[in-house]
Amino acid sequence: MEEFYTPWENADSMDKTKPKTAAAIQYDPKKHAAPVVTAKGSGVVAEKIISLAKKHNIPIRENAALVQVLARLDIDTQIPVELYRAVAEVLAFVYSLNERQRQL
Repeated sequence: MEEFYTPWENADSMDKTKPKTAAAIQYDPKKHAAPVVTAKGSGVVAEKIISLAKKHNIPIRENAALVQVLARLDIDTQIPVELYRAVAEVLAFVYSLNERQRQL
């Protein structure tokens, strides 16, 4: 399994009265048993997380509930067991995108 990064942003990005929120995880099975929160923030910080992901062609998923939970975790903290299923669904999506890009 390879190392990867996945950022999320909240789905309320259309609501200009609320600041955008984003969180990112990294998973390196050689270092951790579960994905780790590597970045989180709102407003300008969220915009920077999203901008960097786009710059490096990293897929971005919108999931307001998940990003709110991830944003409450400390940086370098493994995601809790309760989030495994939600994160696994997104990781499956990321793996399928990566596989498609390799085949092109």
